[in-house]
Amino acid sequence: MRNLLPEKWLVVIAVLLGTFTIILNNSMLNPAVPHLMKVFGADAVSTGWVITIFMVTMGITMPLTGYLGDKFGKKKLYLIGLLIFIIGSVLGSFSWDLGSLIFFRGIQGVAGGIMMPLSMALIFEVFPRHERGLATGIWGIAAMMAPTIGPTIGGIIIEKGSWQWLFLVNVPTGLLGILIGWKYLKNTNRVKGITFDKWGFVAVTVGVGAILYALGRVSALEHLVQPANLALIFIGIISLYLFVKIEQRIEQPLLDLTIFKNKAYTYSVWISISTSLALFGGIFLIPLLVQHVYGLGPIVTGLIFLPAALFTGIFMTVGGRLLDRNGPQLVVTSGLLITAIFTMLLGFITMETSLILIFVFMAMRGIGQGFSTMPATTAGMNAIPEKFISRGSAMNNVLRQISSALGIVFISVFYEVRKVQVFPNVGSMEEASLQAINEGFLLLGVIALLTVPFGWLLGKASEEQESKKILSA
Repeated sequence: MRNLLPEKWLVVIAVLLGTFTIILNNSMLNPAVPHLMKVFGADAVSTGWVITIFMVTMGITMPLTGYLGDKFGKKKLYLIGLLIFIIGSVLGSFSWDLGSLIFFRGIQGVAGGIMMPLSMALIFEVFPRHERGLATGIWGIAAMMAPTIGPTIGGIIIEKGSWQWLFLVNVPTGLLGILIGWKYLKNTNRVKGITFDKWGFVAVTVGVGAILYALGRVSALEHLVQPANLALIFIGIISLYLFVKIEQRIEQPLLDLTIFKNKAYTYSVWISISTSLALFGGIFLIPLLVQHVYGLGPIVTGLIFLPAALFTGIFMTVGGRLLDRNGPQLVVTSGLLITAIFTMLLGFITMETSLILIFVFMAMRGIGQGFSTMPATTAGMNAIPEKFISRGSAMNNVLRQISSALGIVFISVFYEVRKVQVFPNVGSMEEASLQAINEGFLLLGVIALLTVPFGWLLGKASEEQESKKILSA
């Protein structure tokens, strides 16, 4: 047993390294878009594809991971994905024009789509059900901390070094992840006799790809109502509707939608969507508050995010322990409530509010995110049969990806529209921006508040499922 314990945790370290590398790289590039516009002499729309292509290729690859993991083995597929990401990173650093950079970012997105759903599945392979909360809590630190510290690191690289290092910094952690993963990840059996659901794949690829592509093109209200974007969203919705119909009829579906009959899993997915909206909405609004309203620099913006990142990491592990001991009801419900309260409090900031108070609010939001996000996801994954883990994880990740993009689009459009509407009544753009930001946080807080009952329902559904297992045993 003593020999097994460190190996289990080395599995967590291996997938944490890969996950952290992917999410950090993506978030580092966000503040680099203006600089890349200068480097390649391109406009904002064209350069924005550096971010959009990653989101699109990642989103359309994720549904494939369940099938490919069963076909070739999860360990092999995960390591191939990480290797592809390293190759894409090296090639990205040698980009000679914007087109080549976008292409290599697309390769990185494919790799991310392979790896993200498999990370949780690989952890579940080596940890028993009653230890998964802590394990996924520690792994989840990467998923929650990377988006908050990435923009700061990206800003420092752009300011002090060259843009190529935005890609080359991925190589050391990626290679370390491959070495540890090769030695310690558990080999999983291939599933024989499986068939590829090609029509389901076409439908979900068109659906997810069209929606993410449309959302990636939207940053203002006029973009949202452009005929091309409306057409893409319409095509995406119709394609996803056809995908659902195909999956209900086919014998071996790409993503088995019957897992949504499991109430605990369904509740956990909605909680993931809600917390993603709160997280990425905040990531969009806080830089606007610090830089456009208070007139401070990007380094201060990064420091504002640090308490949230730190407390999210700490309380994600605490939340995982509480999940393992007591189930999800108390920890997830309290986490959602804390997130809702302190997100709404950010909606009452004034021009005179001290940065210290904003630090406190962000730290408390981090506690709420730590208690709710990963414990809810783990509880939902624990509730479905083991054979559906990788596909359930893929489904969760696809919906989180779409909701994150939707959250940023919704908040950015809301901010731009309200800022213009409010400006004539307040007299200065700073005050107009502040009111739009406040209202944005209030909206995010209300969404989080409406999600609080789902934490309680998740706990009840998990308890009922455990009772049934005990009775059947």
